[in-house]
This record gives sequence, structure tokens and C-alpha cells, in this order.
Amino acid sequence: MNSAQPAVRLPSTDAAAPKRPHVTIRGLSKTFGKTVIYDNFDLDIPRGELISVFGPNGCGKSTLINMIAGLIPVDAGKILFDGMTLSEIKFGYVFQNYREALFPWMRAFDNIAYPLKMMKVPPAERKARTERLVAHLGIKLDLNMYPYQMSGGQQQLVSIMRALVVEPEILFLDEPFSALDYEMTLFMREQLQKLFIESGTTMVLVSHDLEEAVYLADHVLLLSRHPARVADFTEVTAARPRTDATLSDIDFVRTKAHCLEVFQREVRRA
Repeated sequence: MNSAQPAVRLPSTDAAAPKRPHVTIRGLSKTFGKTVIYDNFDLDIPRGELISVFGPNGCGKSTLINMIAGLIPVDAGKILFDGMTLSEIKFGYVFQNYREALFPWMRAFDNIAYPLKMMKVPPAERKARTERLVAHLGIKLDLNMYPYQMSGGQQQLVSIMRALVVEPEILFLDEPFSALDYEMTLFMREQLQKLFIESGTTMVLVSHDLEEAVYLADHVLLLSRHPARVADFTEVTAARPRTDATLSDIDFVRTKAHCLEVFQREVRRA
């Protein structure tokens, strides 16, 4: 089956100067057994935006970011980052299971600094860069604590900072709040939004919560069932920082309703 489609590009107010894509995906294909997840899939991800990925269960949301991040091999296609390959850039990845993501024998500070150690950054510079990141983000957390002494949200916050300490060009987050309770989820949404505003890092977030996907995103990438295609690439125009009041804003409600309509249409096509 061939589900070829035109590349999805970010609309621009200046048609002569479209926003330069950060990630360019062309002809992406992936099959698991007899199941075709992606078939000749094209996508452009804009630079400096937070993109939420949403769609029916099993459509390939996590598979997509795992292929972009090099965690799963592609069967065919090309993925470039400003024309470069993954090996030529710095990226970060935040996993869903924060309890397995941190080293239990290391303090929070050492967990954050660990990628710099693997990059053979000298100890003094590792310390300075970690302290600079924490100070810049205004994080109120005792970094001498071990993971078992921290709440789930604090552990996931450490995981996100560990991904950011290398100053990545792009950050992938695979349902990073799904293992947290509701109170901690709300806290972490605000922390992620703050991190995004402060760092300006391109972020790609897989979410199973539509309100969360719309609330955090600049664009929501809505996928169809497999073989996955772009059902819609919905712009979210709500100003940042977003607050509880955003949830009842007429434009936000309209955008969420549109995304829900697209999602339900794709579910019915099964």
C-alpha cells in the first residue's frame, strides 16, 4: 500500500518566506510483522516550536518520535535535521517511566550532569553548566536528594533537566506525564511550559490526553490509524504562558473541538 502525501508545512503570514523546518522527514516507512505503521510518510517539523503528537491508539505516535530519535530503525526514508543526520546534532529524550530513567545511586545533581560526564566534559565545567541550567530555569529542588527521596514529579523534572543540560537542538518527550497522578501532572505541565519558554528548544511531545496536547502545543500533529498519515496539523494560537484561563478561552475551546472532530473522524474510519 502506498499512502503518499504532500509534506505538511507550517502556514506563514509571509508566503514568500515560509518558516524553515527543523526536521525534514521524507518517504518514511516502517512495518512491524505484517502491520504497516508508516508508508512513504512525509512531514516538516518547524524550528523552535512545541509539537504535540496525538492520534488513535496504536497509530504509531511513539514509533514516530522513536524513529526520529534513532531508537527504532526505519525501513525506508530519510530524516534530516537542518540537512544534517542525527549523529551530527545534539538531542534529548525524556521517557515515560521516570523511575527507570534515573540512576538510583546518584543524587539529582549527578543524574542531571551525567550526559556531560559521558561527553567527557571536565568536572568543573559539568558542575558549572548544571548549576547554570538549574538557576536559569529557577527550579526549586534540593539537588542533593536521591531519586527515592523525590516525588514522581520531581524525578521527572530531573529527567527533563538531564535531557536539557546538553543544550539539545531538539527534545523528544514520550508521554512524560502518564505515570504521574493528576496533581503532579498539572505541576509538570507548567514546568514543561516554563522550560520551553526559557530554552526555546524545539520539542516533540507524544500525548494521550487531547486537552494536554492542545494546551502545550504550538501545533498539534493529528495522525490517522496506520498506515499513519497526517490527518491535520492544527495551529494553536493561544498566547504563552498559558494558564487555567486558557482552558476556557473561546479560541482554545474551538481548537480543541476541531482536534476532537478530526480524531473522531479517524477513529470511525477503522
